[in-house]
Amino acid sequence: MTRIRGRLAPSPTGSQHVGNARTYLLAWLSARSQGGEILLRMEDIDVWRNKPDAAAQALDDLRWLGLDWDGETVVQSTQLPAHEAALAELQRQELVYPCTCSRTDIATAASAPHAEHEGPTYPGTCAHRKVADAATLDKPFSWRFRATHTPAYFDVYQGLMELDLKTLGGDFVVWRSAKVPAYQLAVVVDDAAAGITEVIRGDDLVPSTPRQLLIYEALDLTPPRFAHVPLVVGENGQRLAKRHGDTRLSSLRESGVKAEQLLGLLAWSCGWLPKPEPITLAKLLPLFDWESIPKEPFVLKLEMIEKWTGIVVRGNN
Repeated sequence: MTRIRGRLAPSPTGSQHVGNARTYLLAWLSARSQGGEILLRMEDIDVWRNKPDAAAQALDDLRWLGLDWDGETVVQSTQLPAHEAALAELQRQELVYPCTCSRTDIATAASAPHAEHEGPTYPGTCAHRKVADAATLDKPFSWRFRATHTPAYFDVYQGLMELDLKTLGGDFVVWRSAKVPAYQLAVVVDDAAAGITEVIRGDDLVPSTPRQLLIYEALDLTPPRFAHVPLVVGENGQRLAKRHGDTRLSSLRESGVKAEQLLGLLAWSCGWLPKPEPITLAKLLPLFDWESIPKEPFVLKLEMIEKWTGIVVRGNN
């Protein structure tokens, strides 16, 4: 049997928060509970949004939580030659075409396209073009993948997933006009190169999976299995943001919150503990169970952390 190999993939575009921690914890526990490996990749291709020192802080956050990894950290931007080779193969097969549409749409393609950023379906304005047409264009262009069908897949957590890419954006960007890969292409190439066998991530990225499966198929690569888990949200049901209070991991630890206290809160949110109480990763391992995790997002109030730890979090205005 193939040994399980998962990964943690923080992005240095900002601070890591409680929602990130929950997803990282699930990815780590899933792999380690199966005797597998965990690799670490810093996803820094969105260079215009990267924040100084954010990569180092992300590593500190993971270490604080006790989440270890195997081998050296891979920095995504150093893998550009492999990304370029993948694009060349897609071009050879005429599976991509040069697109001069919507600068905003092209710019946002670098980052993981969360559900609220999906945008309207691409109308196929440039789909008539061939790869050779790129040489005749006199303005910047991206490369779009021809989404001719939508692969179904089995999600470890959510079960059979049958989506329709035509209603989720249609043809999608795999290479930006700035001559760097977009998220969909880079993550496929990097996961395949690392031998990743399972990807655990937030359910806001469900629409990305059939797109990535199309790329795996085109490049004749073996895809991992996927599990998309509910997010941690604020009281308004939206992804955690500053308006929900300071839920940054760096602020929690600087305020004196112990990693075991946060792990206990997250374990309770996953249905593994009857109430929040401090717990170590070693004690969490035998408790890990996909079936216990509620299907709804976990609504986090900063007051929860402060009440259960007795610590007022710095930066909570």
